[in-house]
Amino acid sequence: MQESPLEHESNDRIILRGHIWKPDAGVEPRGVVHIVHGMAEHGGRYRRLAETLTAAGYIVYAPDTRGHGLTAGGPERLGHLADMDGWALVVSDVLEINHLIHRQHPGQPIALLGHSMGSFISQHYITLYGQTLNAVALSATDFSSGQLRRVARLLAHWEVRRHGVHHRSKLMNRLSFGSFNKPFKPCRTDFDWLSRDEAEVDKYIADPLCGFLCSAQAWEDLFTGLERIHSQHTRNRIPKDLPVYLFSGDKDPVGKFGRGPERLHAAYRKAGIQDVSLKLYNCVRHEPFNETNRDEITADLTDWLNSRM
Repeated sequence: MQESPLEHESNDRIILRGHIWKPDAGVEPRGVVHIVHGMAEHGGRYRRLAETLTAAGYIVYAPDTRGHGLTAGGPERLGHLADMDGWALVVSDVLEINHLIHRQHPGQPIALLGHSMGSFISQHYITLYGQTLNAVALSATDFSSGQLRRVARLLAHWEVRRHGVHHRSKLMNRLSFGSFNKPFKPCRTDFDWLSRDEAEVDKYIADPLCGFLCSAQAWEDLFTGLERIHSQHTRNRIPKDLPVYLFSGDKDPVGKFGRGPERLHAAYRKAGIQDVSLKLYNCVRHEPFNETNRDEITADLTDWLNSRM
């Protein structure tokens, strides 16, 4: 596998940084996988997945979202998307990276792979720009209720008004993540809900680019984004012939232990999407690619990509 840095200046002059992994010389590329990572992590964590995908012939782009990883530009900037319109900007960034891929690899099919918050960004993206893709896979995603979203957005807005856009909100972090560990008591760490693999949990905790508190404005941006994507009218704009693959663990608290992906699957079917599939993995927690059966999960994703790309 060949690795090179990703650097791209966005429309508002933010430098989006991350990783590009390519198959070894002599391997004919069969497509590109564009990864959108989750909240409070970064694209570099997907290197192991990229090893499998590049071996199968895929080029992998893994940019770090605004306020995350290499794009943040320093520890003091981690967890803050933008002072305003952060959600619209991160969705626009996905489009810019998509255009970059089209320029650098003309004619290659492109799959979007979004995990957790990245899956929500991807959900919104395909309602606006689904025609720029050949496939989309959503990992550890959810379908949240309208009332809870509105309450959470109002709380985040209250935090912004009270403390400012850059305030690192312990309140929103506790309300959003605080209950995730409860089903796994007795807990060894605060992040047992991520994976059954203790070594992977420890790697997350030790990573300075993971597990940070996000700003109050970032939380308001997230819940604003969830408001925008969770309507049937919005989902009806997704191209009907875009293949969609939902996969998650039945012990993932973000997806309400499988209920969220199941409801999203039904909503996509209702929207008339012709090829939408769902796979729930037994006992898997929030991070499928860092779970004890990650090889099985990665092989299933690769097989799905091969059949759609």
